[in-house]
Amino acid sequence: MSFSSQVKKELVELQCENNCCKKSLLYGMALFSKSFSYKEIVFQSKSKPTAQLFCTLLKELCSISSSIKESPSGKLYTVAIKRPSGAARVMAYFGHEKNETSLRINFSNFDCDDCQSAFLRGAFLACGAVSSPEKDYHLEFSVAYMNLSKSLVTALQEKELSPKLTKRKGYNIIYFKDSEEIEDCLYIMGAGKSMFDMMNVKIVKEIRNTANRKANCETANIEKTVAAASPQIAAIMKIEREKGLDSLSEPLREMAEIRMENPDSSLTELAEMFDPPISRSGVNHRLSRLVKIAQEL
Repeated sequence: MSFSSQVKKELVELQCENNCCKKSLLYGMALFSKSFSYKEIVFQSKSKPTAQLFCTLLKELCSISSSIKESPSGKLYTVAIKRPSGAARVMAYFGHEKNETSLRINFSNFDCDDCQSAFLRGAFLACGAVSSPEKDYHLEFSVAYMNLSKSLVTALQEKELSPKLTKRKGYNIIYFKDSEEIEDCLYIMGAGKSMFDMMNVKIVKEIRNTANRKANCETANIEKTVAAASPQIAAIMKIEREKGLDSLSEPLREMAEIRMENPDSSLTELAEMFDPPISRSGVNHRLSRLVKIAQEL
C-alpha cells in the first residue's frame, strides 16, 4: 500500500461526532469530485471504501441512494448522481445557486471548529495525494477550476498553512513541499498516525544523512592526508635508496622512520608519536626538509 493510500484509509476510518462535520466531510468530497453541478454529480476514487463512504453520507444526509460502479480494471470506483433532481438536492443542501458562474467554497456550511478540518479531509479524499516520505516531501490537491483552487488556498490558510499554487496539465495544483507543513496538514485532516509515521521516517533519514556526511568528511580528510603524505614518502624512499637514512640528522631520521611507519596519519597524529611530543609545525618543518633534501639529490 502506498503512503497516499495509507493516509486515505486512515481518513476514511475516522468517525465524525457531529452532523455538521459529516456535512462538511461530504461537502469536501462532493465539491472536489469529478463533476459538481445541477446537471450531475460524479465522484471517483481508486479506493472502494472511499466511494462507499461517499454513498453512506449521501444516503444519511441527503436521502439519496446511489451505487458504486467499478471499472473493468478494478482500479477506479465511480458514484454518479445523473438525475438533475438528485444533483439539485445536493447542490441546494450545500447552498449553491443554479445560476452560479464559477465554483467557490461556501464557508457558511461550517458550523463548528472541527468542520473545516472535516471539509479538508473530504477534499483530500476527492483530489489529494501525498508522496512517500522515504522518497520525497510532497502533498497536493488537484483542482479543475481556478476560483475553486483559490478558495481552497484560503481554507488552508485559515488553518495557518502556507500552500503554493501552480498549474499542471490544465489542473490547478495546491501543494506543500515542506515536511513540517505536510505533517501539520495531515494532523489537521485527522491523519495523526500517518503524521507520526512520516516524522519517524524523517528522523531516520536525518540520522542516516548525518552519518553519511560524517563518513564523507572522514574519507575526504583521509584522501587529503594520503595525498599530502605521498610526496613525503617518495622523498624518504629516495634518500634511503641513494644515501641511506643514517646520513640524516637524528631528528630527521626519526621523522622519516615515523612517517614511513604511518603513511596515513595526519601531521597532528605524527606529532604525538614523538617522545616527547613535538608541535604540528615542527613535524611539517621536518618533512619539508626531507622533501628538499630528496630534490637536491
